Amino acid sequence: MNLLAGKRILLGVTGGIAAYKSAELIRRLQDQGADVHVAMTNAATEFITPLTLQALSGHPVHLDLLDTETESVMGHIELARWADLILIAPASANFIARLAQGHGDDLLSTICLAAQCQVAVAPAMNQGMWANQATQLNVSALIAQQITIFGPSEGLQACGEVGEGRLLDIAGIVDLTAATFPNERLRGRKVVITAGPTREAIDPVRYISNHSSGKQGYALAEAAIEAGAEVILISGPTSLTPPERARLIPVTSAREMHTAAMQEATDADIFIGVAAVADFRPIEASDQKIKKDNTGERLTLTLEENPDIIAAVAGLNDGPYTVGFAAETSHVIDHARRKLTRKKLNMIIANDVMDQNIGFNSDQNETTIIWGSQEQTLPIASKRTIATKIVGTIADALPEARQ
Repeated sequence: MNLLAGKRILLGVTGGIAAYKSAELIRRLQDQGADVHVAMTNAATEFITPLTLQALSGHPVHLDLLDTETESVMGHIELARWADLILIAPASANFIARLAQGHGDDLLSTICLAAQCQVAVAPAMNQGMWANQATQLNVSALIAQQITIFGPSEGLQACGEVGEGRLLDIAGIVDLTAATFPNERLRGRKVVITAGPTREAIDPVRYISNHSSGKQGYALAEAAIEAGAEVILISGPTSLTPPERARLIPVTSAREMHTAAMQEATDADIFIGVAAVADFRPIEASDQKIKKDNTGERLTLTLEENPDIIAAVAGLNDGPYTVGFAAETSHVIDHARRKLTRKKLNMIIANDVMDQNIGFNSDQNETTIIWGSQEQTLPIASKRTIATKIVGTIADALPEARQ
């Protein structure tokens, strides 16, 4: 099993002789399924070339904070949002000091400042530098900021001295990287997720639908799988590749999604309704393409309501822990809270779909999780990162709700 399947890791390489080991680290992270981008400090380029790491990672290496070409494609803020984990390996004593003090004077330090995901640091330096009180105070400051420290290990160093300060072995770094992601919290749980849009036929070639891409629902399926759950993904039409370990149930219309959801929800532990289900459908769909007669006459469609899937699941006797999504354009939190109460949900995720940076087709999202009297806002980040945090919040809330 690939421990890092689908994970996005930004590898930060700083100046030090251990920088050459970053080449192997990239390969080993990729072996576990990770997609790796690399950001280097100027000092790191003196020990290993960006071209080497570009060839191994398969992506351009990020070097400069103020690069007009980079800023137009994947600048420091985009890199911070993209990553599921920022791993600094090797991390020099100088970079650790700058990170501890919150410096933002180069690309890598700025990425760390902007990060919403976990940051991990693998120190590598002379044993005397590692033992120095200043370095130890800086490491303590990083730990206080909830930055994870990998190593260092003890042994013969490039300078000929023996002691603690060597970069942790590559296999150990990979294992610790995998361990930073939440897992097993939903082991033994069945999770049903609806995702994507529905299509309501007008005739054989036309339909009513919406702009949902399915990205957030698919990201939640991946996050639930990583947490150890059995995942059933009921998906409307999308262009996305479903997670390998999810059981996919493809549907087209709201009625098809309703049928599949009710069948799977009866023995589910958690139901997450992410799909943007059409509220209405044409009462009658033509079995032939409706022709335009060029007379200027209007076409009138008579619509009827579709079944309310999330409310139906929430209304099941001894039903699953039910999580809904509220895609709103105004008064987002107020509307979401009313929906939470009206539909008798356990939890609701509120989204402002008017913001094009976090809308239906964006790779980023910004949400507010609401349950009971509690409320937690997740700042803008990749939908993968948002999904992991939502699944973690559900896992925390679930035991109390299911007792």
